[in-house]
Amino acid sequence: MASSIRVGLIGNRFMGKAHSNAYVKVGKFFDLSLPSEMKAVCGLDQNEVDAFAKRFGWERGEVDWEKLVAADDIDLVDVCTPGDTHAPIAIAAAKAGKHVFCEKPLANSLEDAKQMLAAARAAKVRHMVNFCYRRAPAVSLAKQMIADGAIGEVRQYRATYLQDWLADPCAPMSWRLVKKVAGSGAHGDLNAHAIDLARYLTGDEITEVVGELKTFVKERPWPDGSGSGVGASTAETGKKGMGEVTVDDAAIFLARFAGGAIGTFEATRMATGRKNYNRFEISGSRGSLAWNFEDMNVLEYYSADDPADRRGFRQILATEAVHPYVSAWWPPGHILGYEHGFVNGVYDLLQAIASGGEVTPDFRDGAQCVAVLDAVVASTESGSWQKVEHVD
Repeated sequence: MASSIRVGLIGNRFMGKAHSNAYVKVGKFFDLSLPSEMKAVCGLDQNEVDAFAKRFGWERGEVDWEKLVAADDIDLVDVCTPGDTHAPIAIAAAKAGKHVFCEKPLANSLEDAKQMLAAARAAKVRHMVNFCYRRAPAVSLAKQMIADGAIGEVRQYRATYLQDWLADPCAPMSWRLVKKVAGSGAHGDLNAHAIDLARYLTGDEITEVVGELKTFVKERPWPDGSGSGVGASTAETGKKGMGEVTVDDAAIFLARFAGGAIGTFEATRMATGRKNYNRFEISGSRGSLAWNFEDMNVLEYYSADDPADRRGFRQILATEAVHPYVSAWWPPGHILGYEHGFVNGVYDLLQAIASGGEVTPDFRDGAQCVAVLDAVVASTESGSWQKVEHVD
């Protein structure tokens, strides 16, 4: 019987740091059925990845992801690379009998996402997508309240995910602005989270969409005259001058849900003044719920069952031990932050691997999200409503 879950991480930038931090902390705050071991981290440059490994506590650094995936001392492969590499890495890991944790969106195309799902199912390994906002205690509480009927029948879903890091036309090129690497811009980067939260919270599927994608700044300067930041899969170097932006800056779409609700979704990286404004508001027949990541510990709740003279949105500070995940952390009122969603998610994944149980959001959830993303793109090309393919 296994005595631990041995982890290999591929990617040592922003998400690599967030995931590494989760493995460092998860066993210190949660009681794990099996502890995790941080065996190997993979990056592009040996010196850089060795320094990263030393800083975060990985046993070794690698520069060949295929070698890491095939290693006998790896049980779980964690994929934190640009989107165009998710499918080959995850499929190889599953075929090698490794469990797979993958960043979102699951893939740059629905076909790749389906292949990843099929490979994970065939190998009978655990598979999870990192939609980290599900694990904010206030969001998990909202899920419970909707399931308990606190707002009645869900009628309208409103999602806005606003950032401004590209509002300056002189902001430099990066791999996130290259379609062949990232797949899409604000749409895949931000709307993926919004779509997943909508599916998770309502328990309902988005069946039809119509939308619009917009690129406001068509060219941007390469940082320091180099294209080396494009990503692990392109290895472009030495580029100078301006680079072509081939993804959207902003995306807006309307949605119809299977259960009869309607929704609006907006994602942009051009909303001046907004840093990580990830907000939803859900209106039901008996009440409403609202949440914003920039005040992530607070859930807003309105109940139409309150006396007429006392109705209004109340704020629930989701920091009590009875709230999801909170009992592992701090006393009431001691708020949680961005990193805790990653730790909470890693805990759920490690427990599922140890028990052989299921974990969500899995690759089917990830593939269904990609199906919605792709349908929006198709609707912008056709100029009409587009049906969303259902992934079995």
